[in-house]
Amino acid sequence: MSLQHFIQDALSNWMRQEGPESDIVLSSRIRLARNLEKVRFPTLFSNEEASAIIALFEEQFTGYEVPGLGKFELVKMEQVQPLEKRVLVEKHLISPHLTEASFGACLLSENEEVSIMLNEEDHVRIQCLFPGFQLTEALKAANQVDDWIEERVDYAFSEQRGYLTSCPTNVGTGLRASVMMHLPALVLTRQINRIIPAINQLGLVVRGIYGEGSEALGNIFQISNQITLGKSEHDIVEDLNSVVAQLIEQERSARRALYQTSQIELEDRVYRSYGVLSNCRMIESKETARCLSDVRLGIDLGIIKGLSRNILNELMILTQPGFLQQYSGGVLRANERDIRRAALIRERLKLENNGNRQEDETI
Repeated sequence: MSLQHFIQDALSNWMRQEGPESDIVLSSRIRLARNLEKVRFPTLFSNEEASAIIALFEEQFTGYEVPGLGKFELVKMEQVQPLEKRVLVEKHLISPHLTEASFGACLLSENEEVSIMLNEEDHVRIQCLFPGFQLTEALKAANQVDDWIEERVDYAFSEQRGYLTSCPTNVGTGLRASVMMHLPALVLTRQINRIIPAINQLGLVVRGIYGEGSEALGNIFQISNQITLGKSEHDIVEDLNSVVAQLIEQERSARRALYQTSQIELEDRVYRSYGVLSNCRMIESKETARCLSDVRLGIDLGIIKGLSRNILNELMILTQPGFLQQYSGGVLRANERDIRRAALIRERLKLENNGNRQEDETI
């Protein structure tokens, strides 16, 4: 494997699969924060200590296989070009914070479900991504990887406080559980404005598509836990499962109500967005995300037929600035990206429509 293996395709293997409740829940993620015993945290460690951690993981884990997850490849941030880093962030394989780390690295599994970030905010951050609503399954995979690592290294752990981390908010289990949800109906009916404060009061947090500090582009929200101390991993996941299940029902109810009370207006919005994507010559990221959200809602409600959700998943990634520039072979100005983005969307939708027509002709 090489870096190109991870950046050449817009969709990771897990993104191509249909998970439970995948019309609303795009993905489930478990992240475990860990630090090595007797080594200073990344906020204070030396360059020599940082390099030693990477060398340790390169020796102990690169090329080794975890059952069901495949082999792992080490990617050192110092050897990755800025555009390539951006692509890895856009695919959710690494965090924006890791791209800025002077001695950062990442172990990536072949199927891209698991990412082990090194020398980010903590020495080790294990991330497992599953399609749809599968938090429990993602936790099992994360614990499997965690045990695999702990067989070879000693973690910083306190009997009283649990796993020790750079940020006090992660002390305890070191667990961050999150789901990525597409909630267009709750946004259109403005119910989201009262739902978010209610979620925050439950000890959960609502963020944008790329986590802390990012926007909820395309009506996509990330829901995650805030509390890691004083609760077991099972309880944290179960609490989030309960809230997500309620959100799914509320979104479905809002979709039914919208379709029943404003069918023409909703269909008009969906088809206008589809028309923009199919015919635009320039389009910005925000408008792209909004239109893709509308079209995906139209697919889920049966308004638009013959178009796959996976095409929209692919376009959500392909139209990000990093991917556009990576495929273009260099840095593009903003207006150049808008032109390339529009051309890519038109071509991708044309291919999909041609494929559907050919299938109809053979039936």
